[in-house]
Amino acid sequence: MSTPAPVEDLLRTLAPRVLGLLVRRHGQFDQCEDAVQEALLAAAVQWPEQGMPDDPASWLVTVAGRRLTDLWRSEGARRRREETAAARMPADELVVRSPGEDDGVRHRDDTLTLLFMCCHPAVSPASQLALTLRAVGGLTTAEIAHAFLVPESTMAQRISRAKQAIRSSGATFEPPTGPQRAERLRVVLHVLYLIFNEGYTATSGPDLQRTDLAAEALRLTRQVHRLLPDDGEVAGLLALMLLTDARRPARGTQDGAMVPLADQDRGLWDRAAIQEGTDLITRTMARSALGPYQLQAAIAAVHASAAGTEDTDWREILILYKILDRIAPNPMVTLNRAVATAMVHGPRAGLDLLETLEEDKRVAGHHRVAAVRAHLLERAGEHAAARECYLVAARRTYSLPERRYLEARAARL
Repeated sequence: MSTPAPVEDLLRTLAPRVLGLLVRRHGQFDQCEDAVQEALLAAAVQWPEQGMPDDPASWLVTVAGRRLTDLWRSEGARRRREETAAARMPADELVVRSPGEDDGVRHRDDTLTLLFMCCHPAVSPASQLALTLRAVGGLTTAEIAHAFLVPESTMAQRISRAKQAIRSSGATFEPPTGPQRAERLRVVLHVLYLIFNEGYTATSGPDLQRTDLAAEALRLTRQVHRLLPDDGEVAGLLALMLLTDARRPARGTQDGAMVPLADQDRGLWDRAAIQEGTDLITRTMARSALGPYQLQAAIAAVHASAAGTEDTDWREILILYKILDRIAPNPMVTLNRAVATAMVHGPRAGLDLLETLEEDKRVAGHHRVAAVRAHLLERAGEHAAARECYLVAARRTYSLPERRYLEARAARL
């Protein structure tokens, strides 16, 4: 049975707050997280049938607390702990309004602290993604496994190892401070960025995009922005997601075929999201030190403001990519810069820049490099070479829609 959207949305909103409350009080992140997951599952089953409780957050804390008590009993530990300690909370700690109203939580919000913990350096990057989606996003292990196209047992092991790594590290439930805080926030933003990218363009499988994953990354980034409204890179990442996700309705056909940016019906783009993202990045760049996410959002804003590919201010985009390549060198940035260079100075100039990536092991064998080379060769009139590169790119990608698109481009030549 599927969970109604209002209930699902509320559960995902409450998940990090309930977990944060329990971990802050009792420690033992791994056991508290398991208990909260069981409470969320119970709510997803019971609330649609029996009705939502008057105080959903207290209900979740009570159920999760009972699970903790049962666990401690079975382990023969904490015998002197009062049974109700894990289930009862002071009345002023958590106040939640009914669904649809504004956020009524007036207690300390632990969402950011949870994100920092999920992105602990002791946890591998792949496990950081999974643990963030489960502990902070409120997704089940099955949902995460489906999103990343792996067996549920594999994802369960990954999450279990992540929680064990946090426990072994001796991490306390406190936000990092000083330089460590800035570094951990950088990791948090990168994890959210990766989750969004996987949702916006699935790296493998039959689907072009996984809208639920992109929406979850966007929701979590909104939460971080609410907690850190003056951080320029948080705002930049949120703006980038809004401006990018605005194109989603035009990126594929009804039968799932991929539609490249140049061929998209821009009338289908979400203008409200574009306006929100553009306003946000405009305000942010005027008052914050420039960062990579802000620059990417600015590039997305230039694309969003153009009526079509030929009307796009490619010179401005090229300038922004040059700055981005200087402050945050990355082969994918260079790859995109090659496209912008070709649009301004011709395809041969773009191909010359692309040659600088030949020896870069980070993108060796990546299908996007071959795909961009094919595109630029086609524009240069070298159709035989372009056809071969399209086929190479098609063989390298694990995404079925991308493979079909690349093979179709090759066949056309």
